Amino acid sequence: MHFLDQAKIFVRSGTGGPGAVSFRREKFIEYGGPDGGDGGKGGDIVFEAVPGLNTLIDFRYTQHFRAQRGKGGAGANRTGGGGRDLVIKVPVGTQVISEDKEHVLLDFTKAGQREVFLRGGDGGRGNASYKTSTNRAPRQHGTGWPGDEAWVWLRLKLLADAGLVGLPNAGKSTFINRVSNAKAKVGDYAFTTTRPQLGVVSHKGREFVLADIPGLIEGAAEGAGIGDRFLGHIERCKVLLHLVDAHGDDPAAAYRIVRDELEAYGAGLVAKPEVIALNKVDLLDDELTDALSAELAEASGAPVLPLSGATGAGLEAVLDRLVEAIGPAEGGVPDTGEDSSEEPVEWSPL
Repeated sequence: MHFLDQAKIFVRSGTGGPGAVSFRREKFIEYGGPDGGDGGKGGDIVFEAVPGLNTLIDFRYTQHFRAQRGKGGAGANRTGGGGRDLVIKVPVGTQVISEDKEHVLLDFTKAGQREVFLRGGDGGRGNASYKTSTNRAPRQHGTGWPGDEAWVWLRLKLLADAGLVGLPNAGKSTFINRVSNAKAKVGDYAFTTTRPQLGVVSHKGREFVLADIPGLIEGAAEGAGIGDRFLGHIERCKVLLHLVDAHGDDPAAAYRIVRDELEAYGAGLVAKPEVIALNKVDLLDDELTDALSAELAEASGAPVLPLSGATGAGLEAVLDRLVEAIGPAEGGVPDTGEDSSEEPVEWSPL
């Protein structure tokens, strides 16, 4: 399955149905009069976050969504049927953003979260509602209120408890493959990871979600390399695991490059708790490992954990620190929203 974290779509709620023009003509009813009913309400555009989805790729092929319009009114004061709501199912972590990308309109952070985005138009009035003491036989009626429409962007920010950051070839893919069920591509060249990866880590009776994003290089905020667009997938992480390659020319400089790019991106990433690990120490002797760790600790102002993602050395200490930073598991039942009296039309890429 291809990964896509942005998509532009068009949505339109249903137009209200027209009111009816009708008059009673019944035997033994001396004065008939108007009895045209109101039109039905148009369907709403509803977004719902569902589990099991982790890409917006289906919205590349289906981009226009229109809810059903309301039915027209009828004689005998019968109101037209309402149009069915259109429910658009999106992955958990999806944001609905204005066309100019300036405003977040909806943010889905829980499975089952359900929000009405565009309300359908109200039905038009039937001629019975226009009857007055001076207008006994009105022939006017409402045509129904139009629905709303909009172009919006869908942007997916994967939900993870911890996020992996570092320069390309820092060993992030090897690490996530070793500690989780992920199957990230591993290679001896830069930018092996071209899209975010999620893995579920089990450690000492706890489970948490770990996200791996493509490596950052100097100038990523200006578009260098793959750029910083994937940093949005770690905005909601509780802690960052910063891997630094022990075989790099200058581990301290490598650390500062990534931190500068996080600061340039913003969104509070530099303020998140950070666990720093000096990776690939399996090919270094203890003396050199201690020297590089001390140098990196001085540059970062934080403790540095030696680690080898390939052999698993130091893995327990790193996972212990991550679990401690993530905190206790959150309980609660997902919000499933309220049931609608009208059976909605559901659109889902499943």
